[in-house]
Amino acid sequence: MKWCRLAASILAASLPVAAQSDAALIAEMQKLKGAVAAAQSAGDNAWMLTSAALVLLMTGPGLALFYSGLVRKKNVLGTMMQSFIMMAVMSLLWAAIGYSLVFAPGTPWLGGLDFAMLRGVGATANSDYAPTIPHLTFMVYQMMFVVISPALITGAFAERVKFNALLVYSVLWAFLVYFPVAHMVWGRGGFLNAYNGGVVPVFDFAGGTVVHITTGVSALVCALVVGPRRGYPQEPMKPHSLVLSFIGACLLWVGWFGFNAGSALAASSLASSAFVATHLGAAAGAVAWLVAEWLHTGRPSALGAISGAVAGLATVTQGAGFVVPFVGAVYGLAGGFVCFYLVVIAKHRLGYDDTLDAFGVHGVGGIIGATLTGVFATRVVNDALKLANGDAAPLGWVDGNGGQVGNQLIGAAIAIGFAVVGSWVALKITAALTGGLRMEAREEIEGMDLVLHGEEGYNLEA
Repeated sequence: MKWCRLAASILAASLPVAAQSDAALIAEMQKLKGAVAAAQSAGDNAWMLTSAALVLLMTGPGLALFYSGLVRKKNVLGTMMQSFIMMAVMSLLWAAIGYSLVFAPGTPWLGGLDFAMLRGVGATANSDYAPTIPHLTFMVYQMMFVVISPALITGAFAERVKFNALLVYSVLWAFLVYFPVAHMVWGRGGFLNAYNGGVVPVFDFAGGTVVHITTGVSALVCALVVGPRRGYPQEPMKPHSLVLSFIGACLLWVGWFGFNAGSALAASSLASSAFVATHLGAAAGAVAWLVAEWLHTGRPSALGAISGAVAGLATVTQGAGFVVPFVGAVYGLAGGFVCFYLVVIAKHRLGYDDTLDAFGVHGVGGIIGATLTGVFATRVVNDALKLANGDAAPLGWVDGNGGQVGNQLIGAAIAIGFAVVGSWVALKITAALTGGLRMEAREEIEGMDLVLHGEEGYNLEA
């Protein structure tokens, strides 16, 4: 009995110590979990801010150089200015109301005003979209997409549209086309959102539908409504500096990693997969265009190489984070060959003046990419979409979900409809507000640089 009482005393004395140890252990575990979460957030945030900067790099200097080298030298500054001003105007419009109309809760067609003037958009993550980064980081990353979108359209009417008309049209286009389509595809409750309550699930990883189809089709509408450049196609209108365009295309290629790999919204293995698929898409697009050109004309050109790379990038954007990396090359090959045909052969047969081939590259590439994503999207790469039992849902045809091809085509058709109607309405309103879309004949002959901006890109006498 004596030993039993002694053992009981020792056990009783040790219980508070054990309880204290358990509490300390739990506290340490919670502290460790917090540190891990903070480290993940910091890493993801750093990658997403870098990606935002890379996407901005695509507009200026990437697109600005790419487009400006393809026009005549009297329009080099005016063309650069069209890209640059979008960096300013679209950023302000996005922060004021655009972000809210795309990502705030609303209807299946358009978001509400909860985030207007960036109200409630701060350091805390928005778990609906990107749970490991500040809401403000997600907002600024998405800002760069709306910056480049109207800048892409300017390639269709290069060398002939007034600056004030460009500004009015771009703002109207954002409200009538970009904001509703982006909300439908990416916004919570959007009609085409595959992850957050959409009626028709459309997979668009980085903007094949939201950016490339809408801008490409809008570009075609602009080219048809504005009309061809004076003297086209009888007069030669060769690019004044393929060197500038070459540099711009290389910057676009690099910046596109932020566009596509950044759309993983985290520094994750999915970002790595999208990065590799994007690179292979660009490489295959360049090779495909060169092969087609070589067979058609007997020689490969630098312009063909860079055009093919951009076509491959535009095509792979939709599926970059849904397909196994090497399939990115399939996207590039399809985009390179088909876009070559549209730009080099079909455009001249049809007679429209899409000056810098915004439709032939971005519109056509986006439609091809949307279709191929319905075929090749796989849960092996992206398992975020779940079934009711928690298992990863089949995504594309390769997963046994052949109906996804139809969903992708429905999404593309809706985007095309918004682009056609919205762009036409925006052009008509712009013409009424600005006294016409085009420069006068004399002004067009003199060039955008002097007429619109009072400057020259190349002052060789200075």
